[in-house]
This record gives sequence, structure tokens and C-alpha cells, in this order.
Amino acid sequence: MAMVVVGVDTGGTFTDFVVLDGERIVVHKELSTPDDPTRAILRGLEALGVHDRLELLVHGSTVATNAVLERRGARTGLLTTAGFRDVLEIGRQNRPRLYDLRQVKPSPLVPREWRLEVRERLDECGRVLVPLNEEDVRQAIGEFRAAGIESVAVCFLFAFANPTHERRAAELLREAGFWVSTSHEVLPEYREYERTSTTVLNAYVGPLMGRYLERLASVLPPQVVLRVMQSNGGVLNSRTAAREAVRTLLSGPAAGVVGARAVAWSAGFDRVISFDMGGTSTDVCLIDRAPRERSEGTIGDFPVRMPMLDIHTVGAGGGSIAWFDGGGVLRVGPQSAGANPGPAAYGRGGEEPTVTDAAVVLGWLIPDAFLGGAMELDGDAARRVVRRIADVLGKSEEEAALGIMEVAEANMEGAIRVVSVARGEDPREYALVAFGGAGPMVGCRLASKLHIPSVIIPPTPGTLSALGLLTADLLRDYLRTLMVTAESADTPLTSALADLTTQAVRELSQDGISPSDATLQPALDLRYRGQSYELTVPFGGDLRAAIRDFHKLHERLYGYAQVTEPVTVVNVRLRVIVPARRISSEPAATPQPWEPTPIDERSVIFELHCNPVRTRVPRFEREQLGPGAILVGPALVTQYDSTVVIPPGWRGVVDGNENIVLRSREVETRRHTGA
Repeated sequence: MAMVVVGVDTGGTFTDFVVLDGERIVVHKELSTPDDPTRAILRGLEALGVHDRLELLVHGSTVATNAVLERRGARTGLLTTAGFRDVLEIGRQNRPRLYDLRQVKPSPLVPREWRLEVRERLDECGRVLVPLNEEDVRQAIGEFRAAGIESVAVCFLFAFANPTHERRAAELLREAGFWVSTSHEVLPEYREYERTSTTVLNAYVGPLMGRYLERLASVLPPQVVLRVMQSNGGVLNSRTAAREAVRTLLSGPAAGVVGARAVAWSAGFDRVISFDMGGTSTDVCLIDRAPRERSEGTIGDFPVRMPMLDIHTVGAGGGSIAWFDGGGVLRVGPQSAGANPGPAAYGRGGEEPTVTDAAVVLGWLIPDAFLGGAMELDGDAARRVVRRIADVLGKSEEEAALGIMEVAEANMEGAIRVVSVARGEDPREYALVAFGGAGPMVGCRLASKLHIPSVIIPPTPGTLSALGLLTADLLRDYLRTLMVTAESADTPLTSALADLTTQAVRELSQDGISPSDATLQPALDLRYRGQSYELTVPFGGDLRAAIRDFHKLHERLYGYAQVTEPVTVVNVRLRVIVPARRISSEPAATPQPWEPTPIDERSVIFELHCNPVRTRVPRFEREQLGPGAILVGPALVTQYDSTVVIPPGWRGVVDGNENIVLRSREVETRRHTGA
């Protein structure tokens, strides 16, 4: 029998599966098991009947992310250069809330008593000023043991220029039985605070991720290759994911962006905004032919400096709870009912009103058509919890439900503005790829608020992140800090790039991959002399050409370029890409239009005038909508993994790749009239 590959995305409410069996694609959903995600994965593999034929499993995991957000990582210590134990608390001078005089800094992941110093010192070029005092390391080992420390982050000053001292300290710590994360392996880059924070984060989540992946591998058939999605939109082997778990902090959201890009290409769009609304959160990312990337972000309250997709997340999903703040204002999220007990409509004991419950009251979600009829929703329970919101507001259940949706949509609209308007991009020039279990339910409404003309609904929107896992390339990023002027950069640049290439080839060989199957993409981080931050430009071997590209990029982003100002080469980067097996994503020929017959009609509320107005709308089953099918709003489209809500004023067609491409008649009219 043919072997199969599976993408598994573990979310806060559901665990999604996409199976690629030859040319056949099968999707499946299981309720997540947050206490042990492997249980949901095994249940899904058994339900799909592919356990024995499984060849490759690509996993999007929230283990590392949840460990940081919930502060339940390993008991972690920090070993650092004498005089630098307080770097984590000093941080930067930035104030998250500039005018809040009473704000309190979040406490570091490593308390001060577990941050220990050793005598050693290098200069900025890596020359030894003070040799490593190994007796200090041994004394620190005793103190760590007494404190019950499991994992230790090692971050010495200027170790990115010379890792000798860190290597020796790590050797002693590992001999003593500690899990060790060193800065020269995790982030060999200058900026002491970010380097320390990232190394500590890796030490904090590494033991949990390692144990989780080891447990998952132990219950899979021995022939299965296990890979994990990382924050930069590529996958890496499970061995590296366990050692450098900090690379997986945006694992699940990144998979969704990769899937959205593939769907956009298949629908003939190259400029889209990915909109992934799941059970717990909503993730958005701007894709202009390729997803926007950044080299630094924040997880919880902690900075992490790693290549990552420019994803913005808000706590607004199907399970987000509606509540009133101290001033009596209706809020939605970020608290979520999760998978257990879940929304009240799930009938599993949930007693908090959620977005899903509001959607049931409005008729957007059909109780007997949820998960293809495999899971029936409890409409009475949904009404009961929404009624509590209605009683406080002095409104009807329907008005309260629509209020919950409006508040949640305002949160999501703000997220889209962050990745578009706040970045100098006009959302009206993009299409919206709406996916996740709840994305197609509100995609058109959000697009209308932002005047986005088109919405693309993938064939399997509720499992697109899992599909993205199967389309993601094997990808690894390498970096070396140089900090030299452009005039003197040729020799150190050539040497550093050669070293990074050698390291990349060695690691590819360890994974059984031929270097000839990989693409190497060098890049440089450049800045003007005196600047604090840099821009990344591709490097094709000609430094002068890279500097010209830097001037152009600087002018495009900031409105000016100083072509006579000296340029500093800060870092050299190397990205290694091994292409994944491709699922066809080329735009198909325009199909012949036809009008499908609805299977029934349902009563739905889209908006309020003086009173809630229920409208009888046609309902279609997605499986019956082949290429060319025309859909005119208002309408509902139900399918196994999602429900598509098409409001009045929207019209769509199923394209040759079975995407539903919806367009706003109001926006189209405005464009034609120039209004």
C-alpha cells in the first residue's frame, strides 16, 4: 500500500488533520486535549486509518507558546558574565504604555536568585580579557542543584564573537545533568538584552518541547519522520526543534500563513491578507507575493529575536468569552472557553457566553450541520448563556448576540489594521483569505468594514493550517555578527559566509539530505553609521549591489536615503531551503458558471434596524458546489470543517481549484463610479 504524509495542527479547541494519500486529500478534526496533545493526535490518526501507512508527520505545535503564556516552563537558571545578571530586568528604556505612571514591569522568567555570575570576559572582537573561572561554574552548579533548577541558559558577554567560554561552561553543566541552552547556538548575534532573553526562553521551553516530541515519536510507528513547523514559515527536524524550541513559538500561526499563500496563488491573487480565526485567537499576516517577515517579536511579555513571519494575534476566536468590565462595557476575549468545556453550545458543561454561542443564536451556525453533522450543537444552551448578556444590556437575545459579534469583529479589524494600515499598506488593494474554523463566518463582514473588495474561502478552510504544514519547505536560518564597515567587509564577509555554508551542509548531511537538493540564500543586515537598527537585503555576492538595494529599501520604508553616508555590515545571514512536495496550486481555467440548488433555507439575522430582522436564506452544502457554482448573498454554505456566511451585497463563484471567491458589490460599485 502507498505511504501517506499527514499535517497535524494542534489548536486551542480543535486538532486538525490533513492527509495526503497519493493525490487524494482527506481532512479531519478532533477536539484538542491540552493536558496531553498526543492523545488527540493518536485518536485522529486511528480515526483516519493511516497509522500503519504513515511516512511523514509535519506538526504545528503550541507546546512552547503555551508554556510561555501560562508560565509553566521548566525551572530555569541563568549563568552569565560577572556584572550582567540584571540584564533581563534592565532591558530597554522602552515603555509599553508611555503615559501609565503606575505600570509594573513583568517579572522575568528567571528570578534574580537563580541568575548567577561567573568571572570571565571577552572584548567585542572575542579576544580573552579574563579567562573563564571554572570554579565559579562549579559553585553555580551546586547552587542550581540546591534550588531544584532543571534547565540553565548560558549567555556570556560577546560570546557571539568567541564561544569558547560558553562551550566549556555548557560542558560542565551538561556533565552535571542540566538541560543547557547557550547563546552562541541559539542566537549568535549582538544586542545583549535580546540575546539573553531569547536564550532564556529557549531554556525555559526546551525541556518541555523535548519531552513532548520524544513522547509523540514513541507512539508513532518507527518508520515515521517527524518534523515541526517553526516561526519563519518553514519546517525543521524534530531533533533541532527539541534543542532550539524557541524557533517554534509561532508554529501554528505560521502554518496558516503558508497555507493562505498557497490558496492565494491557486485563486490567482498575489496580494492578500491571511485571516485565521480559530477557537481561541485570530492571526493575521500581510502577504505581498511572500509573507512579511521580521527578525524580532514578543511572546507574552518577553522579546524574542528570531526570524519569524510578521503575524499579529488577538484573543478573539470562536471560544472567546463575552464579559463586562468594571465600567459595564461589553468585552470579548482574550479569555477563551477552549476545548474543555468549550462554548455552551458544545454541550460539555460550558456556562460562559462565547462568540460561537452568539453565532448559534443569530443562525450563522446550524446546530445539526456542525462538523458535518458529527457534532450537534445545543441551541438552547447557547441562548441561555447569551441571555445573561442580554439581561445586563436590557436587550433581546438576538441584539446581545449581534453585540458580541460586533465587539469581537472590532478586535479583529484592529488586528488587520496593524499589519496593513500601520505598515503603510492600503487593505483595499488586497484580498482577504478567510480560514480557520470561524474565519469564513465573519470574513465578508470584516472585509466590508475595511473596504476589502474580495474574500477567498479555501476548499477546506477549517484545516488550512494543517494543509500549510504539508506545503512548507524544510528551512533553516544561520547568522553571524560582523559589525564592520562596508569598506573593510570583503574578507570577514567571505569567511563568515563560508563558515555558515559549511555548517549548513554538515547539518543537511546529518538529516540525510543532499546539499544539491537545497537552495542557499545569503543576506546582509545593513545600516547607516550611528543607526541603532538595520535592514535586511539579499546578497548575491556583490556588496556594492547589496548597498544600493539597502539605500532603495531605506527610502521606500522611511522616505529618505543617505547614499553618501558610510554603511555598516552588521550581520551576515544564510537561509537554507529544501522544497517540500508540492500540492498543485496553479490557477485553473475559468469554469463555466452555473446556479446550484440549495438543500434548504434557514432563518438568519445579519443586522439590526429598529428590531432584529430574521431573513430566510438558502443553504448549500460545500460538497455540492463544483467549479463555476454561483453564490449570491445572503446565503450559507456548510461543510465539515467550517461554515461560510455570505451577507447581503456579496456575490461569489467557485473557481477551478474549488476556492470560493467572493466579491462585494458595494465595493465594486464604488470603484466603478470613483466614489
